[in-house]
Amino acid sequence: MIYRTNEYLGYPDRISVPAGETVRFQLSSKRPNVKVEVLRLRCGDVDVNGPGFKYEVMTSNVDGEHACLDQPIRPGSNAIVEHDGALAPTGGHWCFGAYVCPTRIADNAKAVMGNWCEASGRGYALELDEEGCPVLVLGQSTGASARFTLDVKLRQRVWAFVSVAIDLVRRSATLSLIVPANGVQPTVAHAKSFALPLALALDSGLPFLIAAHHLNGEQQYASHFDGKIEAPRIFSRPLEAEALRVFDCQPRTGATEAGLVAFWDFADGISTLSVKDLSPNGLHGSLRQLPRRGVTGFHWSGSVHDWRLSPREYAAIHFHSDDIYDCGWQTTCALDVPADWRSGVYALRLTPGGNDPEANCESYVTFFVTPGRKSRRADFVIVASVATYLAYANSALRLYQVHFETLMEHVLWLPQDDVFMQENPEIGQSTYDCHVDGSGRAYSSWLRPILNMRPRGYWFNLINDTHILDWLEEKGISYDLITDVELDREGARALAPYRVVMTPTHPEYYSFSMMNAIMAHQNAGGRHISMGGNAFYWRCGFHPAAPAALEVRRGMAGTRTWESEPGEVHLAGTGEPGSLWRHSGFAPQKLVGVGFSAMINDTCGYYLRTAESEDARAAFIFEGVDRDEKLGDFGFRYNGAVGSEIDRYDLDLGTPRHALRIATSEGLGAGALPTPEEFRTVVDGLDGTQNALVRADMVFFETANGGAVFATGSITYGVSLGHNNYDNNISAITLNVVTRFLDPAPFVIPAQA
Repeated sequence: MIYRTNEYLGYPDRISVPAGETVRFQLSSKRPNVKVEVLRLRCGDVDVNGPGFKYEVMTSNVDGEHACLDQPIRPGSNAIVEHDGALAPTGGHWCFGAYVCPTRIADNAKAVMGNWCEASGRGYALELDEEGCPVLVLGQSTGASARFTLDVKLRQRVWAFVSVAIDLVRRSATLSLIVPANGVQPTVAHAKSFALPLALALDSGLPFLIAAHHLNGEQQYASHFDGKIEAPRIFSRPLEAEALRVFDCQPRTGATEAGLVAFWDFADGISTLSVKDLSPNGLHGSLRQLPRRGVTGFHWSGSVHDWRLSPREYAAIHFHSDDIYDCGWQTTCALDVPADWRSGVYALRLTPGGNDPEANCESYVTFFVTPGRKSRRADFVIVASVATYLAYANSALRLYQVHFETLMEHVLWLPQDDVFMQENPEIGQSTYDCHVDGSGRAYSSWLRPILNMRPRGYWFNLINDTHILDWLEEKGISYDLITDVELDREGARALAPYRVVMTPTHPEYYSFSMMNAIMAHQNAGGRHISMGGNAFYWRCGFHPAAPAALEVRRGMAGTRTWESEPGEVHLAGTGEPGSLWRHSGFAPQKLVGVGFSAMINDTCGYYLRTAESEDARAAFIFEGVDRDEKLGDFGFRYNGAVGSEIDRYDLDLGTPRHALRIATSEGLGAGALPTPEEFRTVVDGLDGTQNALVRADMVFFETANGGAVFATGSITYGVSLGHNNYDNNISAITLNVVTRFLDPAPFVIPAQA
């Protein structure tokens, strides 16, 4: 049966919840009712060749039918300043303007600043029309708005200063555009004056907006600006356009500047969702839908690349008409998680309620239950890779990247979720996708429906990870589950109760706090089993002012689908550099002995043991496994345990000198290609048939205070555990490692290390 998976959509208010606490779910559907039940997932994969879709139905307080609203998603970022009489011109003069750098001029008007309301026709606004010409919009008491246009087009990605001077005494207005000198381009200025109608209505009674205008009075917005805006300012006295442009408000002078109504300094509070007004009026505002800060502004010199060192050079905000952080839906139900529930991956199953005949509608909302505050802990914990799930959330790469079929070496096929995303782009995409203006998406949030983080869906990431959970259950290994969100917030304390930490198939995105937590645990005698590939690759961060959002800055290297703009590699939330951990001097090899080496876009491979596997230190790993066996020449992803993305041992990148490379890959083909940072010049011989660097290595080494690390170096390793009803050499090796790592007997770093 083909299930319709998107009749119901939803998201949790918190991605992970300790047992004994409450998580709220925001659901939406065109159907009036929804039947809710809670599942604890063991394996979320419906592949007919795999272990099967396995789960336990849990009894909870949300079981049964609930009324369900059809709740819209309203993307688009803007700044909001609450209504204040000071922001409405009442007589005399009114001058306002801002630096703008539009990144998309198309389709419709783009609002810069004002309080104009489309529904009432009241207020005023400065906009760009669909051709990029500055427009002044003035409300009238009749409800019909007057529009005045300066017929000069702004260019995309070029800074300009646009402004308006209104003289309410002489009933005139002047629209001005100044393109300041840039390189060899001299300053260019244009202006046009207009006579004003008599019956103006310039106070809409609504908040003042930057980068949008009011659709109505119900917190709905339109004409979202795509591009950067810097230093919007308003004066209640006459000023020439150039004088308005060059005015540079500082806190010490703002209070004495005659006629200053507002000067919003976006350089202040870059890591926040607040916008600060430096004028005496204190007309501070807030940001909606998480536009990008920490971006270069008009004053950027190119000599600074960290916004913390020179905030004035980063005094812009990059707004997008398709930014999305929080759908803002009403709560449908609140789950009180019983204190005795086991930690793990959970999901709401959503099906039609009442007498709805559409029995083939079935959807899911995934969340994670972590051990309760006072729960007894297992000795073993697996850390769910929420940061990576978010980085890939609602990925639309195969819809919009023209080379996708060539890259993956198969014909494009579109499951339901891809079709839904194409028809409903407001749901927001992943950090691998681009905004409508072509700039990369730096943020991804769980406060929206995520279609590819659900059971029964796309196999990458979460569903692959549930194969490991299935294996742990099958082998009777007692475990807890936490997420890397807990690592980010709590650091090493989150791992302190556990002897053994396992990271799953693809822990690609790690923050500074998360990396430090893993390293501290290893150095304190903890044991770490790294079950994946492409692990600990990108440096990222959860935004402190928007805690449901992951922030990524790509930099100019690594396997990437977009690049950061020059000077924009540092995270806005923390100020830390983004890009690869390798470029922060901490390649993954320093943590787990192996680091990203290659992508595999065709058939998978397997491992063969090396001479180092015969070292007595590694004997426990291969108990019951013959010396010459092919390790993992099977599996549920392209028939091999070495596949998708693979990591290698490399002493030059920080693999510990005493680490044992106990197995290495074989059987890779021409579709196995190195990561871009591995070669400086394109030459023949880069692929897996000829390049010795294109390989996966299995590694073991001891750490301080009796700890140890075992790393597989491959994403598909964990998806091979269940082959042949769990009776295979990958399963045997993993069980040997888990058993020994749970043994409190300390490991000893060899003397020669």
